[in-house]
Amino acid sequence: MASSILERNNVQVLGEGSQTIIFAHGFGSDQTAWRHQVAAFAPNFRIVMFDHVGAGKSDFSAYSPRRYSSAHSYAEDLLDICNELKLKKTILVGHSVSGMVSLLAALVEPECFSQLIFVSASPRYLNDVGYIGGFEQADLDVLYAAMGSNYYAWASGFAPLVVGDPNQPELATEFANTLSAIRPDIAQAVARIIFQSDHRADLPKLKIPTVILQSNNDIAVPLEVGQYMKEHIPGSKLISLNAQGHLPHLSSPEEVTSAIASCIAV
Repeated sequence: MASSILERNNVQVLGEGSQTIIFAHGFGSDQTAWRHQVAAFAPNFRIVMFDHVGAGKSDFSAYSPRRYSSAHSYAEDLLDICNELKLKKTILVGHSVSGMVSLLAALVEPECFSQLIFVSASPRYLNDVGYIGGFEQADLDVLYAAMGSNYYAWASGFAPLVVGDPNQPELATEFANTLSAIRPDIAQAVARIIFQSDHRADLPKLKIPTVILQSNNDIAVPLEVGQYMKEHIPGSKLISLNAQGHLPHLSSPEEVTSAIASCIAV
């Protein structure tokens, strides 16, 4: 069972150092999205990367809609990895949905983490009374319909909007490719889990030091979301990035690397 955990999530461990950084990718991506940050931190830190089940080189046969019915299931996987590798007091850098996945994991086993760093994360994507999440339900219904109608065409059109940087079209191509590598049924199920989720009530429960990295013109995470999390996560810190779009670790890697480095000590 132990080895299957590492194979299930395509876990990779590299680098040197007494402190461990776990890099957790977002929806439509995989662990390769962290390559710039890994290159920067591997000389001084132990690095752990993985692919969520259904993404990258994970074991797709481990996926079932019943098992992966909420972000809590992915949090369980993260804790499985931590327990298998005997990881304690790690720094977790989570992009997009992995921000909330790491939050949920930290609420269950806080000893696994010394710090959480959210990159373009959100507790809720739907607008609500007194809350700006960025989407109306009608917007999401259109998105789901497009995914169901022609998934690969949807991925090609969705990727440039998410990257949000027309000056780097190669990043949109890369993101479209990683989106297209996901089985359409898995992608549609995961998208619904993410976009219909609401983890606002979990934010005040978090006791782990948390840093929120927020970029500009993020189609999925408006600026108001970063401010909301700062106000509702006790003792958290918000850092505004000089970066565009939802994938700043790819579009502005030095900016993100510098921000992460400013939060942690070698």
